Amino acid sequence: MRHRKAGRRLGRNMAHRKALMKHLAVALFTHDAIETGLFKAKELRSVAEPLITMAKEDTVANRRRAFAALRDDLAVRRLFTEIGPAFVGRPGGYTRILHLGNRVGDGSQQARIELVGLGEYKAKE
Repeated sequence: MRHRKAGRRLGRNMAHRKALMKHLAVALFTHDAIETGLFKAKELRSVAEPLITMAKEDTVANRRRAFAALRDDLAVRRLFTEIGPAFVGRPGGYTRILHLGNRVGDGSQQARIELVGLGEYKAKE
């Protein structure tokens, strides 16, 4: 039974999952939006949103905690100078997940996760 076992395993061990979420979060904060698998996007939301909440208050301690989680200077700098101040008036819900359909090769569900107001989706015409 998996009662009270939160989170998805994504077919990876703990270290691989942690590295995957770190790299996806860095990509999201760098590019404002990324396309990935649906379940990876849903897990990424639980990693990225607390970091954005932390970035709303720019302190040395918060920057160090964010750097400990991301290990990327550019992403942390952008998180605290651009992304955090953009969401100061918003109490939560900083990301949006858009379903993109299934991948042609293996049929897995694809999604686009974006920062609300920053990585707005532009339909391809």
